[in-house]
Amino acid sequence: MNPSDPPQVEPSQEPASLLLRLAGPSTTKAGLSAEQSEINRVIAEASKGSKFYENEKRKDREVTARVERILKLRDEAVRGVDMGKVEQRVDRLLEAIERERDLTQYIVHVDMDAFYANVELLDDPTLAGKPFGVGQGVLCTASYEARKYGVRSGMPSYIALKLCPELLVVDLHMPRYVEVSRQIMSIFRTYDPNMLAASVDEAYIKRVPPITEYCGEHGLDPETCVQQMRQRVVDETKLTVSAGIAANKMLAKVRRAVPTLLPSTCSLHATQICSDKNKPNGQFRLAHTPDAIKAFMRDLPIRKIPGIGRVNERLLDSIGVRTCGDIHARRGVLALLDKQFGLHALLQTHLGIASNTVQPWSRDERKSIGAERTFKATADPTQLAQHLDAVVAELAADMARGGWAGRTLTLKYKRDTYEVCTRARALGRAVCAHAELRAAAREMLAAEGALCLRLVGLRATKLVDLRRRGDGIAKFFEPRAGGSPSKRAQADDGEGEERHDGEDSADGEDEEAHDAVELDAWDAEPTAPAEPPAACCPLCGAPFGDNAALNAHVDWCLSREAIRSAQVGAGASGGAEKRPREAEGSTGAGSGAREWWKAARNEDAAAGRGKRRKAARG
Repeated sequence: MNPSDPPQVEPSQEPASLLLRLAGPSTTKAGLSAEQSEINRVIAEASKGSKFYENEKRKDREVTARVERILKLRDEAVRGVDMGKVEQRVDRLLEAIERERDLTQYIVHVDMDAFYANVELLDDPTLAGKPFGVGQGVLCTASYEARKYGVRSGMPSYIALKLCPELLVVDLHMPRYVEVSRQIMSIFRTYDPNMLAASVDEAYIKRVPPITEYCGEHGLDPETCVQQMRQRVVDETKLTVSAGIAANKMLAKVRRAVPTLLPSTCSLHATQICSDKNKPNGQFRLAHTPDAIKAFMRDLPIRKIPGIGRVNERLLDSIGVRTCGDIHARRGVLALLDKQFGLHALLQTHLGIASNTVQPWSRDERKSIGAERTFKATADPTQLAQHLDAVVAELAADMARGGWAGRTLTLKYKRDTYEVCTRARALGRAVCAHAELRAAAREMLAAEGALCLRLVGLRATKLVDLRRRGDGIAKFFEPRAGGSPSKRAQADDGEGEERHDGEDSADGEDEEAHDAVELDAWDAEPTAPAEPPAACCPLCGAPFGDNAALNAHVDWCLSREAIRSAQVGAGASGGAEKRPREAEGSTGAGSGAREWWKAARNEDAAAGRGKRRKAARG
């Protein structure tokens, strides 16, 4: 079959919004066929009658209802309002935001070309020139030859085979991808030691005039430096990388597109981006001037903005916002619907103003750690228990390797109807041992009764960093939001369990499969996997490999002096929280400040006061 001639099917009677939803979240990937209408209809016809199809119809109806509510709110909001005055207020806000523009830095977004597919091609040259996808059940990526037929990431393999009967489906080899990713990231770090690895195959690199010490030493401008870096990747790995150069992270990454409108209120885009404009194996630089940036953003489809998925795209489209230029044209309506859409963030998007902070991930940014597994739908309790045990083993190993324990455990499962449900349970103390995680997970799943599932996952939250000083018994006496320790104990005794049915990820979308890989897999230095600890301290969560060491540590945790010091430290910390400016001097409690280092400093001060009191009594 010629990729330029998509398969012909009977005209679909489904609404355009459902056709676009069935096409999946990755319809804007580089290399896809420009003619998507027929491809979308093939996907719809191939999906009909399946549980996935029925689930997508349900979600589409829900979004349609939200659109109707938005339109009703808009009509009520504009009734009797002087839109001219509203727009004048927004214009003053635009002027204030424009003064925040920072054009002093260069941000480079680098993105490997069809990373998984090209690694497979590197290891198996016989795949050259053939359409193939990587993954089983659901594709994680597709070669550029396959994308010409409409095959893309996140697509079920049986639908991909409908679009391209000649498609070859290759198994995932995650350890190999991580190995190559580390090699590539090490090259990027020679140009910027503080680069940010955004995923297994993309990164942000920051360059501040005079271009960085590296470029200054070698007399290179940004474009030449990026070309040299990309060539090094090719020479050392035989893989290609595309890059975008702009004034901030959003501009370096976002897609520049010419919209092609579909029937009804949906849009589809033939896409290019700074890092994707000349994909594969190319680069694009956006000029560092306000006029060039505004022109770049004007015709950019709103869907290209990070954080705006299919749901918000439809909601914005319903009030006439299809491109970033439409934000200005509809600024009055958006101001009246600020609670629904967030006016300030949209105005920043319209102007092309965004964060240019690039720094490596730090441990204090970690909020959760989890694992999940997709499998063929089954209702067999034995098979479900085996899948759950595999997920628990992976989570326990990751927590042991990373030095984490969690106070809350969340079970996630997806029914054979594609409905996603979560169950969260407070454990009352930090847990990291494999046996404890498995017991809690099994109990939570058993409480759900008979189920037919196709996915199960487990996530630990309210993390305790076992590698950080100060995460000991004092944590149990620190004042926290939510009341006294006794009230928290009542809330954490396992009685209160959060239940969420039919949940989706942010904006109702599932991210691409390869983005689900934990950052620790490629952003950290390679280390041998640690053996899971035999047990953790029930008071502070510290892991121990043998019972003798554990018992000695528990004795120390329970000692009277340790408890007294912790209580004194917590009192000082509580005072600091109530009177931040008094405790912190002139600096105050700055916006976005991290609290852990404050607590550590207050504990040290309290310990010193405790010693002085003890000496005075002696």
